[in-house]
Amino acid sequence: MSGRTLHDKKLARGGPPATLLINGKPPKFEVLDELTVRYSWDDPNPDFLADLASPSPTRIWFPAKYLKQFHARYQTEEMLAQFIKKYRVQDWAALHQFMSRTVRPENPNLPTLDAWRNRTAPPAEQFVFERNPYYHRVDEKGQQLPYVDRVILGISSGDLIPAKTGTGEADLQVTNLDFADYTFLKSAEKRYAINVDLWKQIQGSRIALIPNLNCKDEGWRKVVQDVRFRRALSLAIDRSEINKAVFYGLAKESANTVLPDSPLFKPEYRDAWAIRDVGAANALLDAAGLPMDDETGFRTLPDGRPLTIVVESAGDNSFQSDVLELVTDHLRDIGVKIFTHVTDKELMRRRLKGGDTVMAVWSGLDNGVPTADMSPKELAPTSDDQLQWPVWGLHSLSVGTDGHPPDLPEAIELLKMMHEWRDAADEIERTEIWHKMLSLFTDQVFTIGIVNSALQPVVRARRLKNVPDKALYGFDPTSYLGVYMPDTFWYEGGA
Repeated sequence: MSGRTLHDKKLARGGPPATLLINGKPPKFEVLDELTVRYSWDDPNPDFLADLASPSPTRIWFPAKYLKQFHARYQTEEMLAQFIKKYRVQDWAALHQFMSRTVRPENPNLPTLDAWRNRTAPPAEQFVFERNPYYHRVDEKGQQLPYVDRVILGISSGDLIPAKTGTGEADLQVTNLDFADYTFLKSAEKRYAINVDLWKQIQGSRIALIPNLNCKDEGWRKVVQDVRFRRALSLAIDRSEINKAVFYGLAKESANTVLPDSPLFKPEYRDAWAIRDVGAANALLDAAGLPMDDETGFRTLPDGRPLTIVVESAGDNSFQSDVLELVTDHLRDIGVKIFTHVTDKELMRRRLKGGDTVMAVWSGLDNGVPTADMSPKELAPTSDDQLQWPVWGLHSLSVGTDGHPPDLPEAIELLKMMHEWRDAADEIERTEIWHKMLSLFTDQVFTIGIVNSALQPVVRARRLKNVPDKALYGFDPTSYLGVYMPDTFWYEGGA
């Protein structure tokens, strides 16, 4: 049913997702036999299989037998009207999307291929996931996975989760824990039957300043698009002080780039404009035409306005305010004043995409441990989720139907190289392109990384087995816990 759904303008207004379009063309789809289908393109599509294994894969199938009851082609208008009223949606297309959504567990009746299936309709304070009797994986003895029959997901305030975890209320907890909680959690091991391990986070930077190269204010846009400004801010930051004060010296001072765990790592990417040099930073700002006001001790924009940056923050992490407080002191040394504005995450994203924000604080690259066969799309304008160039990214994501193309030569070059990577013939060529992109991306300081390789507490019940003691932790490509196969976790002595 996926082909019809993705080509139905009411269900997919933009047509097939960008992952399935190569040079604007969708794939040829063939059913070879009862168990085999084939997707093929006229040109290479190395992203396809990787996308299917990603944390948020493109959906290439829908459970047709179940979803036909919510589709205008297969259901009567009278029944659709009843469903629309029952589920409080606008029309049958919204009904179909609501009942087929897998990102959030909103429909307990939706068939799934996942190891566990949600059995609780929202809203609820607790969701119960039961093992899926149709799950496809088995262990080496032929026993069907998962081993654990039920997973109970409790909903709680993020501020309370560390305390509740430290009293043994969770059998497995990672979300809403940070390194600042480690000492408390580790001490709880003496009182409760839990183990507290530390995994390495794979983000290119645990925290980063993100200049918005697409901001609407023309004066500010010219400034943030000037590489001298971005380099100056990066050079002014004392990463060593931040690492010691906030991360207990256990993170690694670095630009926003790949980690040493990646075969693509080079020290020059890590150190690009990331070693403090206040003199060089001031010289860059002078050359960029941002004069110092001797009376105030702060710089001004070329049009005379104060060079005061409002940094948007979602306030998701307790350490953000500590880092920004130190960064404020560091930038004062080069005559740059910053203020932090804490807002709702979704509102912050809308403001960035709308061009109303000059700078934000966020994390760096999701995938800090890539190989040459993984897509370098994070280094080029490819998505509106990239806060440094959301409008350019939207243009690429929408295949030219929205946003507008990049007008900065270096961003254009990154996009060109990403397309070259897609057409590359072998790993040697893909590796070469990756290094060219990493070199350009870090030299241009499109995002201002601070530290990476930060440590992530992972708390598990002592009798929960098969959970690694040491591992890499992140969204992409490890899918948080997903790559370590939670369907093989088991309880000693039974659940």
